[in-house]
Amino acid sequence: MIQKKLIQQVLDQVEGCTFKATYWDGDSHIFSSDGRKGRKEPEFELIFNEKLDLAEIKQSPELKLGEAYMQGKIDVRGDLRDILQIGARNADKIGGDDKEKWYDSFMQRQREISRKGQEEGVRHHYDIGNDFFKLWQDETMTYSCAYFKTPDDDLKKAQLQKIDHILKKLNLKPGERLLDIGCGWGELVIRAAEQYGVKALGITLSEEQVKGGQKKIQNRQVEDLVTIKKKDYRELAQEKMTFDKIVSVGMFEHVGKEHIPDYFQAVHDMLEEGGLSLLHSITHQKEDPSHPWLEKYIFPWGYIPSLREVVWQLPEFSFRLIDAENIRRHYALTAENWFENYTEARDQVAEMFDEEFARMWELFLAGVVATFRYLGTSVHQLLFVKGINNELPLTRDYMYDS
Repeated sequence: MIQKKLIQQVLDQVEGCTFKATYWDGDSHIFSSDGRKGRKEPEFELIFNEKLDLAEIKQSPELKLGEAYMQGKIDVRGDLRDILQIGARNADKIGGDDKEKWYDSFMQRQREISRKGQEEGVRHHYDIGNDFFKLWQDETMTYSCAYFKTPDDDLKKAQLQKIDHILKKLNLKPGERLLDIGCGWGELVIRAAEQYGVKALGITLSEEQVKGGQKKIQNRQVEDLVTIKKKDYRELAQEKMTFDKIVSVGMFEHVGKEHIPDYFQAVHDMLEEGGLSLLHSITHQKEDPSHPWLEKYIFPWGYIPSLREVVWQLPEFSFRLIDAENIRRHYALTAENWFENYTEARDQVAEMFDEEFARMWELFLAGVVATFRYLGTSVHQLLFVKGINNELPLTRDYMYDS
């Protein structure tokens, strides 16, 4: 009885919706922020299948509620995306007791991160298996924020538009050398070779991505122009290789707070004077720890930087920012497509792994939608030049020429 009352005290604070909570003993309660309880149809239902350890939840609600959903202790009736969006809009009302302690311990882990730890974090996420990602991504296997010219663009079209948008910003010329740090399954470097005739190298720490990327290179018959290999960007910089253009899409979140300068040092060492580099990364408004559930289950060692701490580093390495674009809303649309594809393939995921794994990724993808619609998380494309380049077009029109 006491536990139910405590849960109700928390749920009573939720604003902007009417919903139902059903408890382990069959009892239920309607919550409504507009004062019309019982007179408005609930938009969704939370089902508490068993009593929860409220002391643990109070300390870290984001982590423990996520685990409770994964483990089937909590179920939902309704669209999980909508429910998490309500949660995102009410996030400030549900705070843990140990936020300061979590912040300190997270930053300590960031200081301790090693190259081995970074690689293990990347492989934890991306080496789940190519067959898993194929179930819910488009055929380009481009696992980052797409670029929608209209909300009705299908996912493949939007991903190719994102790649083309980036390649235009880089102002590529035939014969140039392009490096993609964290190349994924290689669609960007392959398309750069096909569209612009550049010689491209893609590097990743994921063995599964290397296998998938090399297969795509063979199928597209660009072996003479494109190479993908398993390599750390810092190791590559030590080999004294240089490039005319360098790009990184969706990899910077794995660098870690303490290694942000290392990344820019490596780019500086590998980029020709006057060369362009584009960094596409998720960003926060301020410097914050990773979401505790995400850090534990999805992105070990991950860190989303603030925009200002990225821009702050640029002049330290002779880089000049020449273009910045925030494409936050595009990631919400991207994640909507991923979630819908995943929902269709969810039974296959459960068969490949287990029900807890299927619920974990369901929660993750629905959470991405909520995050980029309602929280202060963005995606920025930052284009910068090493030193001085007086040969670039005077206007940004070249980025949008068909």
